[in-house]
Amino acid sequence: MTGERACLNILLKVTKEDAYLNLALKEGLKGVDSKDKPRLTALVYNTVEHIGYCDFLIAHYAKGRLHSQIRGILRMAVAELLFMNTPDYAVCSKAVKLTAEIGKAGLKGYVNGVLRAVARDHENDSLPALPSDFVKRMSITSSYPEFLVAEYAKTYGEAFTEEMLTAPVKGVSVRPVPPFTADELETLLVSRGLTPKKSRIVDGAFVIDSLGGALDDDTDFHDGRFTVQSEGAMLAVRCLDPKEGMTVLDACAAPGGKTSYMLDLMNNKGDMTAWELHPHRAELTEKTLKRLGRELKCTVRDSSVYDYFFADRFDRVLLDVPCSGLGAGSKPDARFRRTEDDVKRLSRIQRSILDTCSKYVKVGGILVYSTCTISKAENEDVIKAFIDNNRGFELMPVSGSISEDIKKRGENGMLQLFPNTDGVDGFFIAKLRRNA
Repeated sequence: MTGERACLNILLKVTKEDAYLNLALKEGLKGVDSKDKPRLTALVYNTVEHIGYCDFLIAHYAKGRLHSQIRGILRMAVAELLFMNTPDYAVCSKAVKLTAEIGKAGLKGYVNGVLRAVARDHENDSLPALPSDFVKRMSITSSYPEFLVAEYAKTYGEAFTEEMLTAPVKGVSVRPVPPFTADELETLLVSRGLTPKKSRIVDGAFVIDSLGGALDDDTDFHDGRFTVQSEGAMLAVRCLDPKEGMTVLDACAAPGGKTSYMLDLMNNKGDMTAWELHPHRAELTEKTLKRLGRELKCTVRDSSVYDYFFADRFDRVLLDVPCSGLGAGSKPDARFRRTEDDVKRLSRIQRSILDTCSKYVKVGGILVYSTCTISKAENEDVIKAFIDNNRGFELMPVSGSISEDIKKRGENGMLQLFPNTDGVDGFFIAKLRRNA
């Protein structure tokens, strides 16, 4: 199987079967020459990231109903023509060969004709004009659904929304896992020829352009000396401020990175409880913890269902709730798969989990609610509704080893990180204390 055929299979899994892009790539590129993996990964990511614009052009140049495989081939080829430094003739040639490879040789001329027209008009700067309406235009160019673009534009203004939805998030954030130290991690990264930069959001973490290779083959990663974790997720744990001897609940624990980080900050001395709704995700959490040198049972439990046994039991509760994942930045596959009904459904789940698990916080204890999205319906609206109905809780300033501008934005107890202003995937944090 050619690399392009592997890419097509991955793309179809993501677009037709709702597979997660990172997992589909990991599985789909098994057996592919390691030298080709960076190029093929870039091809799939570019296609998914620009799928809205690719479909806009395909609708203009390719008339009639398209078979899903042919649409996939055209999506990949258009993305490579417009967003990668590949000669037009090479893109068209690969697409034609792939058409034959999947058993559609009779459509080789059709595919070649569509792509030649796109390449010609791109060269002549005469591609179809985008709609003048801001919401429609941004939905096409960013691949975000129109309902969300409209919400962002209303909340943040059109200029900020355009910056936010088009800002690339580059780099990978990593942190050391004790007893491995930040200094030792920095030395390790430099020895690999990388240039680590200290995170301005989380003390002790670093941001690098890339890991310089696959984690599957990384001994230091597998031996638990360091781990990859988003700066937003690390900050949520820092805001929770778990300490030695505390009772702590991670109610939505998968994949286990935040659970491990809390144990690190507690010097692995305390009572940690981890829950996850699905058995396979509970197993994933335990696998992550084991890699990072922590042995902990993750219980399969629905965090939205109240259990009086846990009432007033925990000093700290972390709720990194299921969300739409629409934090812009580096998760392009979350964009086109979400609908307005999805957001409403998730919001109901989030409110239920928050209402239930808040009852498990001791008086004087802290609860942190977080998501990796920018949707107000999943963030501010959830917290405001909770505060209105739970006067025993108050919002606390979001703090930590963060820059002063970020700290100022979190003074009211809610902090929204943005890709265009903070250089990270969109992430929301709310910090609450139970007073009564």
